[in-house]
Amino acid sequence: MSRSLVARSADLARLRSEGYEIEVQDNHLLMHHVPYVTPSREVAYGTLITTLHLNDDATIRPDTHVVWFIGEQPSRVDGTEVPRLIHQRGPLPMTTSITANFSFSNKPDAGFADYFEKMTSYANILLGYAQQLDPHATAKTFVVHEDDDADSVFLYADSASTRAGISVINDKLKLAKVAIVGVGGTGSYILDLVAKSPVREIHLFDGDRFLQHNAFRAPGAARLEDFAAMPFKVDYFAARYSAMRRGIQTHSYDIDETTCVELEGMDFVFLAAEGGPTKQLVVERLRAAGVPFIDVGMGVRPNDGKLHGVLAVTTGSSEKHDHVNRRIDFTETDDGDDYDLNIQIADLNALNASLAVIKWKKLFGFYADLEHEHYSAYTTDGNHLLNEDLAE
Repeated sequence: MSRSLVARSADLARLRSEGYEIEVQDNHLLMHHVPYVTPSREVAYGTLITTLHLNDDATIRPDTHVVWFIGEQPSRVDGTEVPRLIHQRGPLPMTTSITANFSFSNKPDAGFADYFEKMTSYANILLGYAQQLDPHATAKTFVVHEDDDADSVFLYADSASTRAGISVINDKLKLAKVAIVGVGGTGSYILDLVAKSPVREIHLFDGDRFLQHNAFRAPGAARLEDFAAMPFKVDYFAARYSAMRRGIQTHSYDIDETTCVELEGMDFVFLAAEGGPTKQLVVERLRAAGVPFIDVGMGVRPNDGKLHGVLAVTTGSSEKHDHVNRRIDFTETDDGDDYDLNIQIADLNALNASLAVIKWKKLFGFYADLEHEHYSAYTTDGNHLLNEDLAE
């Protein structure tokens, strides 16, 4: 999140300049010290909250008229509830650090033009009752808070999660370190998806260089000049995603018996490199270290002028890992194998990555998981998705 959000947004800057005690947290705007009357007919001070609708990391017209409130039930001077205001009663978790007690709904016919109009409208409703008991009550303290969490991994706000109201759920993915071993066809799509999560550090391991043929099975569109320097894949993708986030760590070498120890400090590992004895060693080390992992595999073969494909996702976790040796191919790769001939189609790479990331999110409670499958296989010809090796 940009530290200059308030300065770049005229409505937020106006709130601050007029003395309202505003603060931005996790793409939510908080207005503190708002006077209101409690049911016991006393003046107290609460906090109004709204989600922020942003573009180019500056506010645009609010996409909802609803606000949230931290405090007791707002009342009139006689202690009865303020009419036509309360929308929901809490507790209402909004982020891991923000839980509201109520939501309010009081929409003008034309909606709200900006956040200054929206927040002062609700503040004035509450203030009107409070000033009947205390004429000196005010929401203008001129206290200035820092604009936001300067430690965020993102360079601009994740307004999608906020708009959907899933910030609390999204926080479950705030892991310290996630590794992606192999950023080829499937691994690069795993990176594309994981990069949009709040993982603190994403470690990329791959000793190959990004060449022209890689562009046809990678997310986004490479430029012709990108190939001239023959960058390592990890460096090419790190540069691409550094436009969005921090924390992408590059390791321009393959994982082997000497470097696999680096994976033992990860919170999670995606294995998207070829098989063989080295992968078996890595899997054994991860299991011994108690590091959960997902291995992806894709087999595509031509037959009768058409391609037939199987996509596999194998999960190893503390819940279940006794199936791993029979599900992952640890044999040496045959030089004549069709997979080595680059029968990797971007849509299948993306689907394989999506299945792996969905399972990763299930493991950490982001998605509901009814079966707790630790192996799944998708076949293209029948459009079948098979779940097996269920954790008991």
